[in-house]
Amino acid sequence: MKQLWAPWRMSYLRGEYKQEVEGCLFCHKLTQEDEVEHILYRGDHCFVTLNRFPYTNGHLMIVPYTHTSALEDLDDATLLEMLHLVQHSQRILREVYGPHGFNIGINQGEAAGAGVAEHLHLHIVPRWAGDANYMTIVGETRVIPQSLDETYASFRPLFDALKK
Repeated sequence: MKQLWAPWRMSYLRGEYKQEVEGCLFCHKLTQEDEVEHILYRGDHCFVTLNRFPYTNGHLMIVPYTHTSALEDLDDATLLEMLHLVQHSQRILREVYGPHGFNIGINQGEAAGAGVAEHLHLHIVPRWAGDANYMTIVGETRVIPQSLDETYASFRPLFDALKK
């Protein structure tokens, strides 16, 4: 029998991640060092970060600095920057991983599946033909072959180039 080693997932499965910080997870991230929180880019209105519990390798989130749960509360400058960051993120993901497609979306509200419902955020999930394979479907297990630190190290220089 083969084993998958992903010990970082246990805190997610137990629901402990919600108790790690006081208040909003995303607002807390902004007060920390980029490397610690895997923040790849800080723009004027939004930041890009790795998802701590990724659906696949390279699962990114674009988070506005504005603490709101509703898309309609964001101003035009924030919305425009979010979409520009989606474009940049797709280019970077294509360069690093070569995905065949993307899931890009917002889960607004807990009923819609938002893990952090109080602070709106946008997900960019790279996808590959066949990534819903035997392990995922029958074993209800997803293989994430790269650590968050390794993913961060491969993406950060490419996001740093956006600042220039």
